[in-house]
Amino acid sequence: MLSLEEALEKLLASVRSVEGSESCPVSSAVGRFVTQDILAKSALPPFDNSAMDGYAVRSADIRGAGLDKPVRLHCIASVPAGQCFSGTIAAGQCARIFTGSPLPAGADAVVMQEDTRVHAAEVDVLDAVKPWENIRFEGEDIKESASIAKAGARVTAQTAALLCACGVAEIPVRRFVRVAILATGGELKNPGDTLGSGEIYESNRILISALSRGIGVEPILHDIVQDDLAATVQAIRHASAADTIITCGGVSVGEYDFVKAAIYELGGAVDFWRVAIKPGKPFAHARVFDKPLFGLPGNPVSALVTFWLLVRPALLKMAGAADFAPTISFGTLAEEISNPGDRRHFVRVTIDSTGNVRASGPQASHRLGSLAAANGLLDVPACAVFEPGKIVKVLLLPN
Repeated sequence: MLSLEEALEKLLASVRSVEGSESCPVSSAVGRFVTQDILAKSALPPFDNSAMDGYAVRSADIRGAGLDKPVRLHCIASVPAGQCFSGTIAAGQCARIFTGSPLPAGADAVVMQEDTRVHAAEVDVLDAVKPWENIRFEGEDIKESASIAKAGARVTAQTAALLCACGVAEIPVRRFVRVAILATGGELKNPGDTLGSGEIYESNRILISALSRGIGVEPILHDIVQDDLAATVQAIRHASAADTIITCGGVSVGEYDFVKAAIYELGGAVDFWRVAIKPGKPFAHARVFDKPLFGLPGNPVSALVTFWLLVRPALLKMAGAADFAPTISFGTLAEEISNPGDRRHFVRVTIDSTGNVRASGPQASHRLGSLAAANGLLDVPACAVFEPGKIVKVLLLPN
């Protein structure tokens, strides 16, 4: 039985980024992975401009200005945002200017309009300004041709805004990784169907597909697979059209667990099976049709934990991501959490806005209620007791 770290190392060593990229409009690129460094087509800001509404001035003209000693300037122009003044501000002159307006030639500062009194074309300035005060300089945020998105970065809403502001309309992104998702079990029914005796509704496919979509890959849901070797072989063969396969259930040692047998039947090989974590011990990694297959346990909590800890990093690598690390947050235990077992336990917890951490409910691997309530996982070593008040690291789940 492998440790979590050994299993993850094997997984990441066995997968590679999918081939193929495509040009994608920035408006549709959020969630996609960039395949090469993207350079700014324009500086940001693209020109010197005003940081506020007021008057563009020569700072030397109003040195010493104050409420009791106003300096009068002659206003020679009004410069709305999006327009330029072709003239030059000379001694004793100013120009009405607005936030984002290009700074007129000759001016080296902007006086806030609150610090002025206007008399038709004459403006009394009631406060001095320093040279270049209230000015946003060309390229002070981003220089032209600077790298604004690195290869392997996932495009966020913030990244998309930066790309657009720098004049980038389309970017090269990795094609979507296609993930076939299977659930095995003769007891499973689709939600909405009528349950017979001993039957339950299947939920793992929607769980895993939602998690997959959330990290930027394309899930493909397949029909429920009956507990039969021939049916499992056929289902895996059909799913092999995708880039990778995720199965839910059927990887343990029961008489009706056929996933590993089906892999061998198809000429594949199981790289490893069983990981020393709770929940999620019966996790399998295999290759079939020269593609990775991830065999998740059938219990929903086990499926989520193994997906988040093991499959998610592998899929991110396949998608071309440069970073596979989970998002973490530090909090303070509001109650005792213990692990009397001999495997490290990833306890479902909630971490609130003040940083208090609590178990989200009962921890049995079939308990979906506490899974739905959780927003994080707490790694508790074997035979450990975490006392209230302990500072802990929480692996955040999608919220």
